Amino acid sequence: MRPSVAIAAVLIWCGAPALAQQQDGAALYAMYCSQCHDGTDGQSRVAARSAMQAMSFEHVLGQLSSGSMAVIAKDRSDAERRAIASFVTGKSAAVGAADAQGGCTLKAGGFPQPLDGPRWNGWGVDFYNSRFQPADMAGLTAEQVPRLRLKWAYAFPGASASFAPPTIVGGLLFIGGTDRKVHALDARSGCTLWTYPTDGAVRAAISFAPLPGSDQFAIFFGDLQANAYAVNALTGALIWKTKVEAHLAARITGAPTLHAGVLYVPVSSLEEAAGSQASYACCTFRGSVVALEAATGKPVWQAYTIPDVPHPTGKNAMGTQLFGPSGAAIWSAPTIDAKRNAIYVATSNSYSNPPAATADAVLAFDLATGKLLWQQQATPKDAFIVACFSADRTNCPDDNGPDHDFGQSPILVTLRDGRRMLVAAQKSGVVHALDPDEGGKILWQTRIGKGGPLGGSEWGSAADQDRIYVANSDVRFRRDGTLQLEPSQGGGLFGLDLATGKIAMQVRPVDCGDRPQCSPALSAAVSLIPGVVFSGSVSGFLRAYAASDGKLLWEFDTARDFKAVNGVAAHGGAIDGPGPVIAGGMVYTNAGYGQWSGIAGNVLLAFEAGTE
Repeated sequence: MRPSVAIAAVLIWCGAPALAQQQDGAALYAMYCSQCHDGTDGQSRVAARSAMQAMSFEHVLGQLSSGSMAVIAKDRSDAERRAIASFVTGKSAAVGAADAQGGCTLKAGGFPQPLDGPRWNGWGVDFYNSRFQPADMAGLTAEQVPRLRLKWAYAFPGASASFAPPTIVGGLLFIGGTDRKVHALDARSGCTLWTYPTDGAVRAAISFAPLPGSDQFAIFFGDLQANAYAVNALTGALIWKTKVEAHLAARITGAPTLHAGVLYVPVSSLEEAAGSQASYACCTFRGSVVALEAATGKPVWQAYTIPDVPHPTGKNAMGTQLFGPSGAAIWSAPTIDAKRNAIYVATSNSYSNPPAATADAVLAFDLATGKLLWQQQATPKDAFIVACFSADRTNCPDDNGPDHDFGQSPILVTLRDGRRMLVAAQKSGVVHALDPDEGGKILWQTRIGKGGPLGGSEWGSAADQDRIYVANSDVRFRRDGTLQLEPSQGGGLFGLDLATGKIAMQVRPVDCGDRPQCSPALSAAVSLIPGVVFSGSVSGFLRAYAASDGKLLWEFDTARDFKAVNGVAAHGGAIDGPGPVIAGGMVYTNAGYGQWSGIAGNVLLAFEAGTE
């Protein structure tokens, strides 16, 4: 049933007539949810109502009960949460859901391929988060890229977004989803080996490693309830689970990074949304890195991005107590520098006054102790929450900032002449190069976009020894009240010379034409193999360009229906968040992102070069 029709469908729940529940759900939504989900400019960090219509009833209910929206819905009864979930999705609870198809089993001996063979492990493929896959691991050349063909599709049931990147090791593929499961697939065929249920959705990349002190191989990941997990990679059995942050709004969006037997977990939050309610005591969350023993999940240390504990600062117009400093969440994977025994993270904006000096910044912590070694702030005084874009701006900080946080990991690179630098692109539209050996000293800064709350560079860049490749979002929306994407603004792909910061290669924004729900914006992370840079677009196209001069080598339109190997209805759409993963001659991409008025979808696609 189409979502628009299903909203008016009959639903019996707790003995009450369906119409009464629908009306209750509509009233509850208008009172507690519409301020953020029906924003006037499309730039809120929460899903638009149109995106929620593509979600399952169970997914939305889970988010309200114990997921990312639990902090906002904590005072609502179970009945009220169910009414809201039914109203916004137009669906009821699934009854007798069909079993997934396409199952397979591991052969004797475990992994289908050697563990030291082609692999993409974690977010950035290496400790430096370079997102550069060497030729022997890629198994794909620039000459083969134009022959890429779709090999299989895997769909996540009831999802409006495919927002977790895959990890490829030993011929297996590990990926999380909005369905509160981690899936283990055969990397070449897409058949399902096992699934593991999680407490919250998993959008972070997964890290693979031998479990210290045992003969097990494990995967490590975090969920949107701030839980970190270790799970047996071959069986899907839980090894340990640790809650890394007690704050109700806390979540893990960046990939935990494993190094020398310690798992480093970045912590972010959705308090920017919760803090938008005038009755909410905004704000008390601080971002942090939590170090855990990889063998046991036992905490080693927790280093907060804001040293000061939030304290009362005043009251809002309704008399609600306000707190600060707060924010500086870490949205992305940490970067390891074994040479300096340091771990680097990039932080988000502040949530409340006073603005923190460590927000919108790159921070260096000591690997062993969590001691702050240095900080380099890119945008001072950037205090911002979702209310700053809403009709009710009660909790929006005075003199609020532009929301120019970092959404991506800093990349640690070594140039051909031996010089080292940290490079990271920001939502401001500026790319920064810092000296990790000189306390984060600024080496150069180059603007590639106008910037904005969803502008500049969003989720990830890629670098080799010569250049950093940066995608520009600058997504904009029409100002006619429809929250439609502006098809003529945003986009562009840039290759910057690492030595100088000068733009050495540029791909102009791709025109949308008459395509609906289209934007030239490039928000997703980019990925790099020798000679080729891959970039997914908000319009739904995955494209490959020559790294030298930006020539288009190949493109694929993901915004259509697919036949999924697991028998679930599959549809591609906007590409946002994770970038392509390349390993063993195959390219994997997520497709579907229903936020920001983008095309909803629920699929992971796998490509392989044909022989022609």
